[in-house]
Amino acid sequence: MLKNVLFYCLAAFGMFAVASPKRMVYMKNNLYPDFSTYPVYEGNDLGYVYAPTATEFKLWSPPAEAVQLKLFSQGLGGAALKTIQLKKGSQGVWSTRISGDQKGKYYAFQVKINGAWLQEVTDPYAVATGANGKRGLILDLQQTNPPGWAYDTKPKLQSPTDMLIYELHIRDLSSHASSGIAHKGKYLGLTETKTKSPEGLTTGLDHLKELGITHVHLLPVFDFKSIDETKPYDPNVFNWGYDPQNYNTPEGSYSTNAANGAVRIKEFKQMVLALHQKGIRLIMDVVYNHTGDTEQSNFNQLVPGYYFRQNNEGGFSNASACGNETASERPMMRKFLIQSVLHWVKEYHVDGFRFDLMGIHDIETMNAISKAVHAVDPTIFLYGEGWTAGGSPLADGLRALKINTKKLDHIAAFSDDMRDGIRGNVFNTTEKGFASGRPGLKESVKFGIVASTYHPDVDYNQVNYSKAPWADEPYQTITYTSCHDNHTLWDRLSITNPEDTEKDRINMYKLATTMVLTSQGVPFLHAGTEMLVTKQGYENSYNSPDSINQLNWSRKFQYKAEYDYIRTLIYMRKIHPAFRMRSSQMIREHLKFVETGNENVVAYLILNNANGDSWNTIAVMFNGSNEPQGVFLPESNWNIVLNGEKVELNGTLGKFRSTTVMVPAYSATILYTDALEGATPDK
Repeated sequence: MLKNVLFYCLAAFGMFAVASPKRMVYMKNNLYPDFSTYPVYEGNDLGYVYAPTATEFKLWSPPAEAVQLKLFSQGLGGAALKTIQLKKGSQGVWSTRISGDQKGKYYAFQVKINGAWLQEVTDPYAVATGANGKRGLILDLQQTNPPGWAYDTKPKLQSPTDMLIYELHIRDLSSHASSGIAHKGKYLGLTETKTKSPEGLTTGLDHLKELGITHVHLLPVFDFKSIDETKPYDPNVFNWGYDPQNYNTPEGSYSTNAANGAVRIKEFKQMVLALHQKGIRLIMDVVYNHTGDTEQSNFNQLVPGYYFRQNNEGGFSNASACGNETASERPMMRKFLIQSVLHWVKEYHVDGFRFDLMGIHDIETMNAISKAVHAVDPTIFLYGEGWTAGGSPLADGLRALKINTKKLDHIAAFSDDMRDGIRGNVFNTTEKGFASGRPGLKESVKFGIVASTYHPDVDYNQVNYSKAPWADEPYQTITYTSCHDNHTLWDRLSITNPEDTEKDRINMYKLATTMVLTSQGVPFLHAGTEMLVTKQGYENSYNSPDSINQLNWSRKFQYKAEYDYIRTLIYMRKIHPAFRMRSSQMIREHLKFVETGNENVVAYLILNNANGDSWNTIAVMFNGSNEPQGVFLPESNWNIVLNGEKVELNGTLGKFRSTTVMVPAYSATILYTDALEGATPDK
């Protein structure tokens, strides 16, 4: 595996896909056969099926000449208790049935190809593993259910645009001493309640409930390679987890006992249950686009070459910049992805998935996944990065790139257009954005406000990356300014605006966050956004220690005014449906931009009780310059909600009837009127 996974593959920092080379044909090279001749297994029982009386094992490996199953008493070390030869059946499947209760035993597969035995590896379909994922574990999954699991109820969700996603790493939530959480760096840390910071403010799960987010997006929590699960918790040994090892079992380092494969499963379920009881849904960050190992991966050791795309020379293609890219378009890889996602939905009650480098996957597979999960639960939310880290042998038109979002079935993509419009290009760390004073990004911001959909008031020729709308409906756009990748927004402003005071940078920060929380689409916040999270200037903290990545809960007290500001904006979005319209047609009918004549000022009106809102007309204005700017509005009885400094939803900040509104430097202003009089863009 590449050291540091090529700076976490560099790719996930991307804006748009690199153009693909000419599509290749996977046939008759020196390394691999024609994979299209491999039979496709139609069943859904690969791996093992457990019963107290017998356990049946099945492995798909068409090129194998022989396959053996090894049983062990422990997850690491020790000689095999038994080695069983599997029998070859139809459709490339090898199987065996072992009588008696095999629960608690560990197992691995080994195949013989071209007269040589390949490495002993974990079953790709393993639903439980021992420490470090080296062997699968046979168990009864029902016995891993915590008390109350049978009565777990998903929080209600009427529309995807009602969502507010909060991206979080398991360890970051609890590892700092100020968290007040006992189970530091563990799944159980996200189940604890009544935890407090040294200043007496809520932390952890209660904080998430208090903040008002609807979904927690967890960075990879499937079993990944880079953390040694046999060693005690070490605050200096950390990884985001984008080096997949076993896709269908939780990561053991986040459990209280990694050696016991059942413990991590039960504690993961306890976490899901605790979130649901607080009214919060769970999204998993899934990395199906590549594996942590390439040659030595269990996929490649069981069916060499099949699960990965090849380049023209017959080697592994590398659109992930991590050494390989998976071949989602091949039938048995597609089957694996669908069954894996369904496993998390059915067994763990997961509510959504974020697909890392989704642009590597083919559109047909992504739509098949969508169809499968939405047949189980129509409210499950799917989204991903609509780009890659490099060229792929699969043609651009066949892949789930941002530009192809309209071809995707109920799947959203991140808007790098809005992200970089607000903060500046992620690849140029000194470049300013709209919120920090750079002109020329007005249309990119407007494009983000309408969630990448068609709107007659947007000049698409002036949008930074997309010269045409790429979303049909607002739920297809994830609106954000920062995530785990790159500098945090607060650190970025320190780099781009070092000459400004902290107060000025706080104003820029509030402006940027306001733009996300008032735009259409699905807003997405990086953990700690509400308390000006910093990583001390580190841009790529994928393996930095806890001291760099963790949430310092004392910042909630230090920046209490900013926390209250952001929390109130979240509440405003939740109670005012005008900010979360459900269709692009509704946006075009109700949202009208106001011409400001200033490249650093964006203003718009939301008219006529949009989406059933109690506010008849809403005026939203963003000033990205260092001077107050006037905006001409229709004359009406305006109530002030946000005056650039404070936000009060009951209108107690004041009223006025003037047609010119002065928007303070680096700030947002929001007004509303209960009366229709004068509140149209034509007056």
